[in-house]
Order: sequence, then C-alpha cells, then structure tokens
Amino acid sequence: MDVSSIIFLGLLAAAIMYAVTIYNNLVSLKHSVSKAWANIDVLLKQRHDELPKLIETCKQYMAHEQGTLEKVIQARSAVSSAREKGDVKSLGSAESQLRMGLGNLFALAEAYPDLKADESFRQLQARISGLEDAIADRREFYNETVNANNVRIEQFPDVIIARMMNFKERDLLEFTDEEKQDVDVKALFG
Repeated sequence: MDVSSIIFLGLLAAAIMYAVTIYNNLVSLKHSVSKAWANIDVLLKQRHDELPKLIETCKQYMAHEQGTLEKVIQARSAVSSAREKGDVKSLGSAESQLRMGLGNLFALAEAYPDLKADESFRQLQARISGLEDAIADRREFYNETVNANNVRIEQFPDVIIARMMNFKERDLLEFTDEEKQDVDVKALFG
C-alpha cells in the first residue's frame, strides 16, 4: 500500500465515523423528544385521574354551577383524546380549555365557603395545582427538546443524514395568544 491509499482509507474511515456520530446524535435527540412527551403524558394521566374526584367534591356544593363543571369535564375528555392520539396540536387547544375551566372552577369556589373549607377539596386543589405546575415545566422541557431536534435535522451536514434516515420534524406544544389570556374572574361573578 502506498501513502496515498493509506491517506484515502484514513479519510474514508474518518468520514464514516463522523456520519455515524451524527446519526447517533440524531437518534438520541429523537428519543429525548419521545421521553419528554412520555413525561408530559404521565402527568396528564395523573391529572385526568384526579379531576373526577375534584368535580364530584364540587358537585356537592355547587349544584347550580353545572355549566362550569360540564366545561371542565368536556375539556378533560378533549385532553385525554389528544393525549391518547399523541396529537400535540390538538392537545395545546384542549389544554387551554381545561386550564380556563379549572381557573373558572377555582374562582367560583371562592363563593362557597363550605367548599373552600372542605379538606378533600383543598387536597385535590393543591394536587391539581401541583400537577399543573409540573405539566408546565415538562411542556417547557419538551419544547426545548423538540426545538433542538428540529434545528439539528436542518443543520448542515446533519440534514444529509437526517434526510437519508428519514428523521422528521416534531411539533411544538404551543398555545395561541387567545388561549393564553387570563380568565375574567369578574365576569364569573357578574
């Protein structure tokens, strides 16, 4: 073997190792996105399981606030459906409706001193509020991971490997400006 053959083989080996490194990094990012989604999914499931308990507790005190309770139930169902389908876009909208419904429910609870004093209600409210905070944290982590994935599969030279191996862009979990608006608490008591 002459020197030029050795150099060529060395460069070829380096290029192959570089391509393998890119591929492995893309695989790692893809699985990080899946893991981040799974973490959100677990929290959504926990909240899904807690909401019926909260609604039952509220029903005992808030018989004439049925519309608010029904909106929470419908939003819970929409979140569950989007979660089960893995539909990130629908989940964002359903999550907004659920957060708005819970905000309305908690605001209305202020008008019911017996409900606010109920130990079960207070525990459920604290549990669900804690889950809401955890979901927000996990949503942020998910979006960071999705963003890293999406940027990486568009950057050169990673884009070459990403296209060859069919790596896909993932959707961010986003909310529209309308969905991010605060609940009008005064309107609930008007």
